[in-house]
Amino acid sequence: MKDAVMIKSFPNGISLHLNEEQPFEDILEEIGSKFSEARNFFGKASMALSIEGRALSASDEIRVLDAIKSNSDLQIICIVGKDDSTNKNFIKALVHMEKKLASNEDGQFFKGSLKNKEVIETENSIIVLGDVYPGSAIICARNVIILGGLYGEVYAGGNGMEGAFVAALEMEPERIKIGDFKYKPNTKSKWGIHPKVQPKIACVKNNRIVLEPLTKDLLSTF
Repeated sequence: MKDAVMIKSFPNGISLHLNEEQPFEDILEEIGSKFSEARNFFGKASMALSIEGRALSASDEIRVLDAIKSNSDLQIICIVGKDDSTNKNFIKALVHMEKKLASNEDGQFFKGSLKNKEVIETENSIIVLGDVYPGSAIICARNVIILGGLYGEVYAGGNGMEGAFVAALEMEPERIKIGDFKYKPNTKSKWGIHPKVQPKIACVKNNRIVLEPLTKDLLSTF
């Protein structure tokens, strides 16, 4: 009989291969068992997680994350597709960023996309595991990281925080404001049609907001 769960690694992440024929409760039990046995091996690393072999609902993904959290000291920062090269490059930068948030300031996660003019307001830095659609907005006193597309509006550094930034896997905003500085593209956002995505970061340089390709080396300057 095939294992219910196989664990493999890729740069800055781990991949769970789940048997699609096994009952989900058995899979959860085996995830707990395997991560408990490997607790010392993984340590307190921050990693991305890829789930393969079977489709899971959002609630099932949360149960998988809970099983990992309860049986290891790992910090899972996001769930991604392992074979997406863009995601892998973004993860490298996110691992660095997540460590900074954990050590220097309060931060929070929001899982889901913002649509239909939804607005999130927070005094903390925030990582959004989803998209921000046109008409929706994030209002944040610190930094904003979007593991998806930014097609709406973001207001960051609202408390006068120096060095605040906005990062996204796909950057096509309606508007960005960082502190007292504003950015609005000259052309209307064409969200959802780009064949090649490049993660970008928006930050203030020389008294204006600039958008640059997101790299680990660039984030290390913040």
